[in-house]
Amino acid sequence: MERQKTISEAVSLSGIGIHTGNKVNITIKPAGTGCGITFIRTDIPGSSRIKADVQSFLEAKFSRRSSIGNNGAEVQTIEHLMASLSSLGIDNADVEIDSNELPGMDGSALRFVEALEKAGTVEQDKERYVHIIKEPICIEEGSCSITVVPAKEFKVSYTLDYDHPLLGSQFLELAINPQSFKSDIAPARTFCLESEASELRSKGLGMGANYDNTLVVGKTGVIKNSLRFKDEFVRHKILDLVGDLFLAGCPIRGHVIALRSGHCLNLKIAQKIYEQKIKAQGADTMEGMLDVNEIMNIIPHRQPFLFVDRITHLEKGKRAVGIKNVTINDYFFKGHFPGRPVMPGVIIVEAMAQVGGVMLLASEENRGKLAFFLSIDNVKFRKPVVPGDQLVFEVEAIKVKSKTGQVRGRALVDGKVVAEADFVCALMSD
Repeated sequence: MERQKTISEAVSLSGIGIHTGNKVNITIKPAGTGCGITFIRTDIPGSSRIKADVQSFLEAKFSRRSSIGNNGAEVQTIEHLMASLSSLGIDNADVEIDSNELPGMDGSALRFVEALEKAGTVEQDKERYVHIIKEPICIEEGSCSITVVPAKEFKVSYTLDYDHPLLGSQFLELAINPQSFKSDIAPARTFCLESEASELRSKGLGMGANYDNTLVVGKTGVIKNSLRFKDEFVRHKILDLVGDLFLAGCPIRGHVIALRSGHCLNLKIAQKIYEQKIKAQGADTMEGMLDVNEIMNIIPHRQPFLFVDRITHLEKGKRAVGIKNVTINDYFFKGHFPGRPVMPGVIIVEAMAQVGGVMLLASEENRGKLAFFLSIDNVKFRKPVVPGDQLVFEVEAIKVKSKTGQVRGRALVDGKVVAEADFVCALMSD
């Protein structure tokens, strides 16, 4: 049994976006179990969190890179960081970013890998879901295709085929693990043909590209640079593919066979894997499926007394993970230590209980019921919660009967417990 992982400590990187040319700073922070990889635009006050999965993918708006968005906030060119997180086995992390595109670094994923290795990883107390491919999946578009078949490990076979004397046809097959990714894939840099460069710039792409962070391929060779591998081009295609596949929301075990695929096709196969994963997990498990409107269909709470923004993991009647983004606009800060805003502990417990209520009332036998406190025990507050924090609530059912539910919960900020409590709810018909 594998355990979920997050990073041990925060790590920061800076650079320029290859397509936008914007200066950008990112900080990758630990996150709680079941949170997945989430991006936060720190330059947009009150911006919604953007979960890195296929539901957030912005296919129609951007080309030649993978981009995600939520409620008008977007993050472009996430594939190199996603590939690094995936290959190092990091399931949960928050990525704070102060612009709309990740830094391109040297055009490869090597700096991301080195930074994440420096931060270190820590196992978490929740089993890791690895989606095992049991039935083949295939997508074809013209001369491009991706097929995923069962295998004992995560393996990629990629065939690159360009009508160019230098690129030509290249093939590489590789089992992807932390060691092989760092040595054989992460150093491979993004590339474009010299004949494409002017057209890309005219479309507003490659504004931060130069001969140092992009391999520009002319008629006789790479311009003002040299290859790290003879087949660096196909290796970079595998890098992009690994990052795009992680948008399925979980690691996979299977053999991915790709022919001339790019981001668009990569994300379509990731969507298929995501759908297969949801089906495999069964009707009683939904991941990343409940937004605030769906939460309100289960519990009766409404603003200003609804303290859960999203349920990121739900096992009906068993376990749930929810989030609350704490902002200075929350009404309770107006009167609770207004000179030094601190979230009231009782509201933290209430929010925790609301996540527990979703968990209990989402099951078919309890649908339409209400959950009322009967008792609260073992309450501990370990650290103040302030504006800008994201609360992650992890709750699990200890004992559920027809009329009562015993729940244990804890609240975390940046992967550290800030509050915990045990409570019993009465489950009553409306």
